[in-house]
Amino acid sequence: MSENTTHTPAQAPAGGPGRGRGPSGPMMGPGRHGLMAGGADTRDFTGTMKRLGGYLKPEAGKLVAVVLLTVLAVAASVAGPRILGTATNALFEGVIGTTLAERLPEGTTGDQAVDMLRGAASQLREQGDETGASQAEQLADLLSGMDVVVGQGVDFTLVARWLLVLAAVYLLAAVFNWGQGYIMAGITQRTVYGLRKQVDEKLARLPLKYFDDNSRGDTLSRVTNDIDNIAQTLQQQAAQILSSLLTIVGVLAMMFWISPLLAMISLLVIPASVVVAMFIARRSRTQFTAQWEKTGTLNGHVEEMFTGHNVVKVFGRQAEAVEVFDRENEGLYQASFRAQFISSTIQPSLHFLNNLNYVGVAVIGGLKVASGSLSLGDVQAFIQYSRQFNQPIVQTASAANVLQSAAASAERVFELLDADEEVPETSEPVRLARADGHVEFRHVRFSYSADKPLIEDLSFEAQPGQTVAIVGPTGAGKTTLVNLLMRFYELQDGAILIDGVDTRDMTRDDLRRTFGMVLQDTWLFKGTIRENLAYGREDATDEEIMAAAHAAHVDHFVRTLADGYDTELNDDSSNISQGQRQLLTIARAFVADPPILILDEATSSVDTRTEALIQQAMTRLMQGRTSFVIAHRLSTIREADLILVMNEGAIIEQGTHHELMDADGFYAELYNSQFADAFDEAS
Repeated sequence: MSENTTHTPAQAPAGGPGRGRGPSGPMMGPGRHGLMAGGADTRDFTGTMKRLGGYLKPEAGKLVAVVLLTVLAVAASVAGPRILGTATNALFEGVIGTTLAERLPEGTTGDQAVDMLRGAASQLREQGDETGASQAEQLADLLSGMDVVVGQGVDFTLVARWLLVLAAVYLLAAVFNWGQGYIMAGITQRTVYGLRKQVDEKLARLPLKYFDDNSRGDTLSRVTNDIDNIAQTLQQQAAQILSSLLTIVGVLAMMFWISPLLAMISLLVIPASVVVAMFIARRSRTQFTAQWEKTGTLNGHVEEMFTGHNVVKVFGRQAEAVEVFDRENEGLYQASFRAQFISSTIQPSLHFLNNLNYVGVAVIGGLKVASGSLSLGDVQAFIQYSRQFNQPIVQTASAANVLQSAAASAERVFELLDADEEVPETSEPVRLARADGHVEFRHVRFSYSADKPLIEDLSFEAQPGQTVAIVGPTGAGKTTLVNLLMRFYELQDGAILIDGVDTRDMTRDDLRRTFGMVLQDTWLFKGTIRENLAYGREDATDEEIMAAAHAAHVDHFVRTLADGYDTELNDDSSNISQGQRQLLTIARAFVADPPILILDEATSSVDTRTEALIQQAMTRLMQGRTSFVIAHRLSTIREADLILVMNEGAIIEQGTHHELMDADGFYAELYNSQFADAFDEAS
């Protein structure tokens, strides 16, 4: 496999080898602008949540099981207060029966006791004792709603039986909740696994322009933080919302069964709660979106400063980097604080409304108990239902607020998934077993931006085995030429041919396997030196790896390391020198053994003696291969078969070194200026 292959190992950072903006991608083009610069609001909450729900369709069967278990759990929970109310009635009626034994004959039934008390009240009223009559009437009203036998105490066996039933019901509710939680965890993780896989596959299909235009830190934040936020919301809130809605329905039914009047009073809190929740959620939505955007921006800054921390220190920009971090961190703090504070006001606001409802239920319920129209157990159950009724309303409102955060994250992920992809591969690709290396540019036209033409009519031909050097000032289009050759960008017009085959008629993988690249900016992944060398070709044997290491003068310094070829490189390969990293990338190109080489000032990071050795090795490596060499030091390409001199996107001169020097044109001026500078420095 060639060095530029698009398949990276698990431990390799996204982007692969590259130049331009840090290690974020190969040979970067124009600057980035950011995908979500601008608006900070979720643009289509309903559409986003519907699309997110579409990822749950493969789990439809398990979702039905979750719904069924949730229904059973809610039914058991809703039945609990009613059972407890029955136990309370049994206990209270026994206490009242014992108390009445002091005033009424034992064995008197409740109806008989009511008649006796009303008769006594009439007699007391005739005797002028209005207070006594009123007390007797109130006691009669209280007993009218109870099943009492005077002298019969508390039936603890009956109470214990109801309490055992209550415990069993609550245990079943817990088991059902555990079951639905277990299934929902699997649904969530499988769904998010599929989403992550889709995002990973999408990243492989995105053109280089996407990574040029978007911060790598922000992209990583979409892939990690935003997807994690979606997973957490699905895990914690999806089943909770269903449970809360079912609880509201079940509890409301029980409340109307017990007392329609008290139920209507409790319903008054719903419109007020909805208005408050929507008012707060609408304001928190913007802040949640801003929070995740600023998280991506801060991650991008931290990643860039960490990757280039040596450069930051060399130029004394630590204070500026810290200042930028503090500014971005402050922005994230403000957005997060506002999002969390605004969303956190939902619960206390709804609790205030619910407490008002509780007072009303308690007062009116007490009066109805005193009048005998409700039993004490019914009022107790109703108060519990009132609490159960209010709690899922609060939970639903809070969950709706959390969904705003998940929607903001989902929208950012979907924006990545909807980004323009590379031009689709041809349906009938041409495959070259091993290219001879005949490369031709025919009237190529390309620009990064439609209003800023770069390459307008570029044509040249490289014969198999030739070494083609590409020279010119900064911004001339040298790197763009290689980008087009590798099909990192698509042509606007013209064609590039390999052995007479248009590169657009080949798959990108097949095209790029014909190339090996050694870049000025080294890229190695976290792993052993042996693994990094074998990255050039997966089926390379140890003998081939050793031979490549010897050819690139890598073997000597590797054997001086404690673990030799099994030495583990860290994340940024900072445990070896820059020159050693360059040597390893050159050895990797030897292992790849490609028919076409691209060398971008490959020896710029090594000392003079090592450079001479590498030049000798490169000469051997380039034999029989077509090689494109981007050169800044013109002395290194004097022996090239063809030198292309580029300026402002066009080839203004071409020929051998001697032909170009004899022409005394732009190349000769560049060449002589380099030697003049070197002479001045030596003087």
